[in-house]
Amino acid sequence: MVDMDLKLDGIAGGILVEKTEKKKVDADQKKRLYASTVSYIRSQTGMNKKEFAEYLGIPYRTLQDWELGNTQAPEYVLRLIAYKVQMEKERGNL
Repeated sequence: MVDMDLKLDGIAGGILVEKTEKKKVDADQKKRLYASTVSYIRSQTGMNKKEFAEYLGIPYRTLQDWELGNTQAPEYVLRLIAYKVQMEKERGNL
């Protein structure tokens, strides 16, 4: 099982990518990892799904599908989202 206690700076820095490349994970595990990562990043903002989707400028349904594991956000998108949240928290905007 992959450690799900990821930090925003680790996700933004590419640790998520390294973990998924180093371990031979099947598609379902990778999908669950990505879904939980999106949920974790959102939880760090204190926003609900609708607010977070508006904050990112993406459709609510897209965010919902990512969190449910119905679709998978590309790795670079996860890193960009984590980076944006991290920077906004450091600036005191979140």
